[in-house]
Amino acid sequence: MNFMKEFILNIEAYIRSGGIVMIPILIVSLVMWILIINRIIVMRRLFIKNMSKKEAGNFVKKNIMPAEKYKGINYLVVRKFLIKRTCDKELDSYILDETVMALVASMNKYLSVIGVLAGIAPLLGLLGTVIGMMVTFNVITLFGTGNAKAMAGGISLALVTTQTGLLVSIPGLYMSGFLNKRADSLKDRIAAAGIYLKRFL
Repeated sequence: MNFMKEFILNIEAYIRSGGIVMIPILIVSLVMWILIINRIIVMRRLFIKNMSKKEAGNFVKKNIMPAEKYKGINYLVVRKFLIKRTCDKELDSYILDETVMALVASMNKYLSVIGVLAGIAPLLGLLGTVIGMMVTFNVITLFGTGNAKAMAGGISLALVTTQTGLLVSIPGLYMSGFLNKRADSLKDRIAAAGIYLKRFL
């Protein structure tokens, strides 16, 4: 219990040492990780292979909506298509293409925002660095180099914000790249499912 209390106090002191710029950096970090976790959960569900292409083809051929026990990208393509199906072969071909394109586009949801937030974090850290250096120079102007404690406060502000910005940005950029690769893989699977299902219209 004492360890936890001490840890929280250390975190609080660290945030305070970074000044007001720490607030937007922490907000950016929170929003970014909420979006990352959302994408990980959604993509993980779609990667579950609970319906084969053969089963998906049979559901389309018989025009039967698959049960909710099924999961994965093939299930999603079939369900979205059957909701809009008209039983006109030519029109259904266009509906299947539209369904595939809509699902492919949905794979990019939030990914650009995650990338932007990961890029903003070090810039906010740089802003903190500039503010910290301005504080340091103001102290030197007023007191010269004799007031080491006041100078240390400005330098601390500069370094802490830079460090925090990088700590937020580096894992954010890594996860952005990872999620983009997962999204590309899902897009390929969606396109392949769409091409395969066309023979059952």
